[in-house]
Amino acid sequence: MQAFRVDIPQPQLDDLRERLLRTRWPPEIGNNKNWSAGTNLAYLRELVEYWINTYDWRAQERAINRFGHFKTSIDGTPLHFIHEKGKGPNPLPLILNHGWPWTFWDFQKIIEPLTDPAAYGGDPADAFDVIVPSLPGFAFSSPIEKPGDTNFYRAAELLPGLMSQLGYEKFCVQGGDFGSMVAAFMGHKTPERLHGVYLNLIMPFSNPFPAPEDYGEGEKAWQQKNNAFNGESAAYLNLQMTRPQTAAFALHDSPVGLASWLIEKRFEWSDCKGDIEFCFDKDQLITTVMLYWLTETYVTSARYYYESLHFMPAVDDAHLPIVSAPTAVLQFEHDNQLFPHRWAEKYYNLQRWTVETEGGHFAPMESPELLVKDMQAFFRPMRTQENSRRAE
Repeated sequence: MQAFRVDIPQPQLDDLRERLLRTRWPPEIGNNKNWSAGTNLAYLRELVEYWINTYDWRAQERAINRFGHFKTSIDGTPLHFIHEKGKGPNPLPLILNHGWPWTFWDFQKIIEPLTDPAAYGGDPADAFDVIVPSLPGFAFSSPIEKPGDTNFYRAAELLPGLMSQLGYEKFCVQGGDFGSMVAAFMGHKTPERLHGVYLNLIMPFSNPFPAPEDYGEGEKAWQQKNNAFNGESAAYLNLQMTRPQTAAFALHDSPVGLASWLIEKRFEWSDCKGDIEFCFDKDQLITTVMLYWLTETYVTSARYYYESLHFMPAVDDAHLPIVSAPTAVLQFEHDNQLFPHRWAEKYYNLQRWTVETEGGHFAPMESPELLVKDMQAFFRPMRTQENSRRAE
């Protein structure tokens, strides 16, 4: 395990600037400010002009490097992670798991409130030791060179090893997007290592999947929303599940193409109310793209979809709940998919269920205070149990 510092060589930044300046812009026919046909041309041109003339990557590096970064290898797979110790009497270790098109930096707003709650008006007894990995194949957890290393269940196998390296026998785990599958799979395969699983998006990895009769009163619109998403917004999903390498030739070569592919999801999946900068400022959007571009990890990140389809291991789904570790679910009604409570009670060892009418897919960036408080509330009883165990 080695300390790590983000420090991109200047020639890489110079090359990026030249590529941005040489962008060949496509025509736009009939697209509107609602991005109804995809990424809006006027907005992307505005963003790229800011990228060229105003954006400061070195300032972003300084912000990223204020946390402790490390690199290690687990079973030959490279892992980058942030590790910040909690400021409290008995911090619980907590892994925060991102998804696609996220990066580890999507947790930037909640690391400090989780590690030092007293500084944010909270109780120091709620402090966590926070570990934020870049999932294998994302950002600095690269390069990945062999099939089978870029999928949620591989990450779920590796992260307990990371926690053992750090000296943690038992820990908490959170996840959103693909990170929710990582966290839930850990709750299925290694529940004895976990205090609990916290999910701010449900993404089941095995049967039983929700049936129409599972949707209760007040949830029928959720089923319609899921059907609409699968019918109208899943082109990216189908492409990345079946032909990620084909798209990689374009997205690996064009920073503007990569930006278009990534930020369109920020517009569509967030609760941005038709204005992407309601949730994310230009620096945040560009830094997300930079973390993919500078590490050359679009294709390995996209392979999470491909490998989840083609390399999925057998899952013991004969016994319910599938996820036996204590589980909390927080669903935001503006997320891209929503699942019913009746079904979740069968699939998970469900201990806490919360639904919020405001907020979307990128919870740590959109609703950081709410997410922190809900996680603190769920894991608070586990602290009492852990303190009792230590006393013995």
